[in-house]
Amino acid sequence: MKKDYEDIPGTFVFDADRSREGYHLNQFCITLRLQKNRDAFNANEEAYLDGFPMTPEQREAVLKRQWNRLLELGGNVYYTSKLAANDGINFQNLAGLMTGMGVESYREMMLNGGRSIEGNRYKSEWGEE
Repeated sequence: MKKDYEDIPGTFVFDADRSREGYHLNQFCITLRLQKNRDAFNANEEAYLDGFPMTPEQREAVLKRQWNRLLELGGNVYYTSKLAANDGINFQNLAGLMTGMGVESYREMMLNGGRSIEGNRYKSEWGEE
């Protein structure tokens, strides 16, 4: 079923469907809150991921650190940020990476009031459906 909020550019709303899709991905990410799990993951990422029945696409997104793809595949940003934190990336830096703006440009934009909503409301405004 098509949802109205799927028409927002660059946005993957974490709803019930995405929650089900990303369950094992998010379960993996939340394990990284514990040092012993971070150590095991860092020692052998692929072997650690074998413990989670993710889709091949989710697994690839984890290994390649494809931050936006993780959200598209059902990841919740608060869980996937555990993976970023494991890599030494704080939330502000992660947002800079995810927007493609870089850290300083993202920070400057936020200090100046955030992104304009013009052109960022609905894809259908641009003739995309």
